[in-house]
Amino acid sequence: MTKLGIALGLVASLMSSAVMAEAVKATPGQAVNMVLLPKFLGILPFDQADRGAQEAAKELGSTGTYQYIGPTPENSAAGQIEMLTTATTQKQNVVMLSNNAGDQIAAVAEAAQAAGTKVVTWDSPIPSGKGESLFVAQVDFGSIGTVMADMVMSMTGGAGEFAVLSASPDAANQNAWIEAMKKVLAEDAKYKDLKLVDVVYGNDQSEESYNKALGLVDKYPDLKVIMAPTTVGIVAAAKAMQDEGLCEKVKVSGLGLPAEMVSYTMNGCAPEFALWSFVDLGYLTTYTSYLLATGAIKGEVGETFTAGRMGDFTIEADPGREGAKRVLMGPFTVYNKDNVEAASK
Repeated sequence: MTKLGIALGLVASLMSSAVMAEAVKATPGQAVNMVLLPKFLGILPFDQADRGAQEAAKELGSTGTYQYIGPTPENSAAGQIEMLTTATTQKQNVVMLSNNAGDQIAAVAEAAQAAGTKVVTWDSPIPSGKGESLFVAQVDFGSIGTVMADMVMSMTGGAGEFAVLSASPDAANQNAWIEAMKKVLAEDAKYKDLKLVDVVYGNDQSEESYNKALGLVDKYPDLKVIMAPTTVGIVAAAKAMQDEGLCEKVKVSGLGLPAEMVSYTMNGCAPEFALWSFVDLGYLTTYTSYLLATGAIKGEVGETFTAGRMGDFTIEADPGREGAKRVLMGPFTVYNKDNVEAASK
């Protein structure tokens, strides 16, 4: 090796060490008042996120308060706006928000930031990024689009009609995933024989989602797959197909919890679906929020920090939202009859 090569190697090694040394670690025991605000209360994924958040808060030894609060499904958007406003008035240090109000909540989030309350989104961001310090993304949203398209491909045999049963029209994460899937379908010729016939909304309520699934079957007699990128919707759609004896004709897929989907996967109603760990998402969001609230990180692109048992993460530009920033968790897992039973325990 030449002297120049050796020198360059040493420089690269030093730079690599410097980058590794830049990972910020939390100083435990500081008083950070935190609020975990999901889209609404009453479903298992958000309860799992709460469990992860509590785990992180305990590890961090925060001497401040931790609250897990949320609206009802029927009043989700307005309830979130009201609760974020109240948290700001109470001078909470940080609100961790899974947004279900679209950009309606942006002005309130901006007001919160101006008043000293940080807003960290998780699971579902503020579409414009306004009022948001950071978004803790469960997985890359573009990759979810590919996974959904591939699952439809698998269950239709490569050709046929399918429909999407989403949560609410204002759910930023759902909308981004659906748009990512549409882009994949349009740009890759291998999906040319798949036809997306409709997108409907069950508002993450079981009965409404159940009825919407049945409505799709009635409206589209040649429908082969219902793709539900929502844990409430996928269970409701699978149950609807099972109850009506339609599992051989119409398959269900999307994003679901193994514990809730195991029977539908084993009986063939929902042969495969995907998800990530909501426990880990709550844990990572809490670490990120604590570091931000204590000033250990500023929330700038390029900052690297350590999130306890989950290791190091780097803040990056969000490719799906100009000017917004994210922390990318990953990965997701595709479940089928080979692994769903083990994962459900």
